[in-house]
Amino acid sequence: MTVVRTRPPSTAGRRANAVAAVVADGVLLLVVHVWPGWEVVPFLTGETTRVLPFVDAALVAGIAVALLQLVRPGGASVPAGTLVTTAFGLAATVRGLQVFPFDVGPGWEVVVRVVLWLGIAGGVVGALVALLALLRLRGARR
Repeated sequence: MTVVRTRPPSTAGRRANAVAAVVADGVLLLVVHVWPGWEVVPFLTGETTRVLPFVDAALVAGIAVALLQLVRPGGASVPAGTLVTTAFGLAATVRGLQVFPFDVGPGWEVVVRVVLWLGIAGGVVGALVALLALLRLRGARR
């Protein structure tokens, strides 16, 4: 069996990723709230307003984590940031499943619910992986 070792991304690469994340999340906030706005999406219902605070929190958390990683790239900020953004994303996905602000046909409702559940399962796995990475870093520092 061959073991392939990869180098971690460079500091410049991490910073570029962080800038891209800030821009992407900022643009998403503008698209949802300013132009064209979530109201133009034909399959979203008025119940979407009950989910938006969670989506907004996830996007703002993503911006905050990316800004932190601009200042402190690498180290514990990576798994800690992943854990924070995943937790906010999980909260938004769970809220979306609870409220279900989607007006899709009866056949598509099942598909959307399955996709949301898969997102929740992936988020839980991602959060656990990030938590283990944080614990491993903490153990390595001792």
